[in-house]
Amino acid sequence: MSSHNERNAPWNARGRRPFPQGSRRSDPTGDDWLWGWHPVTAALANPRRDAPLHLLATPDQAKRLEERFGRLPALEAADNAAIARALPAGAVHQGVALKAAPLALVALEDFAPARGAVLLMLDQVTDPQNVGAVLRSAAAFGAVGVVLQDRHAPRLTGALAKAAAGAVEAVPAVYVVNLSRALETLEGLGWRAVGLDGAAERGLAEVLDGGPVVLVLGSEGEGLRRLVAEHCDELAKIPMPGGFESLNVSAAAAVALYEAARPRT
Repeated sequence: MSSHNERNAPWNARGRRPFPQGSRRSDPTGDDWLWGWHPVTAALANPRRDAPLHLLATPDQAKRLEERFGRLPALEAADNAAIARALPAGAVHQGVALKAAPLALVALEDFAPARGAVLLMLDQVTDPQNVGAVLRSAAAFGAVGVVLQDRHAPRLTGALAKAAAGAVEAVPAVYVVNLSRALETLEGLGWRAVGLDGAAERGLAEVLDGGPVVLVLGSEGEGLRRLVAEHCDELAKIPMPGGFESLNVSAAAAVALYEAARPRT
């Protein structure tokens, strides 16, 4: 995914280049908090982020963090109650929370279409837990990135990051205004789009050919919107011999990613 944008990108505070940002809207992560051991440590280890803005940890967790990362100027020792007050109600923070520097996002043009490459596109999947679980599967199965709609997708922080268990830092993301136009752009770059639709005639295994593919998943209630489906090169279903009508979108993404990761000649 390297490009001239990456070569010309400014160096961050850690002396490393971020992922290329390209032409995109402003970073949707803003200055929101991350919490939980895996999301926070993954963010601290990520060279795409600048130095942390504010880091809260219990004394025991602060010791663990500095043993791993060295001195952290943004670190402030706090008890569990103080950390909880900085976060949304019910956040399971495990004694650590981070107000992170913005995460650099990529542009569509930075996704290079190579044989076996898989991109995910989520059409109005709005639940942070679902998106986080999808990102976790995307990282596990080696997807090169995820495309989200900027007005109908959660931020890459908070509950989403907790559900992703660090995958936010591993899977490049791009937010776009219009998914149909994004599919047109990706087609021009050499990607083939396959939309998941339970009413499709052919199964996913029949449709995949080993070439670069965009797997497009819709929301659980509505599925793919008409225009998004029309911009897919083909629609495919996940065969379910057990007779159950549908899968949770994060489960469907995991099955689809597993199928796409299988070697094809």
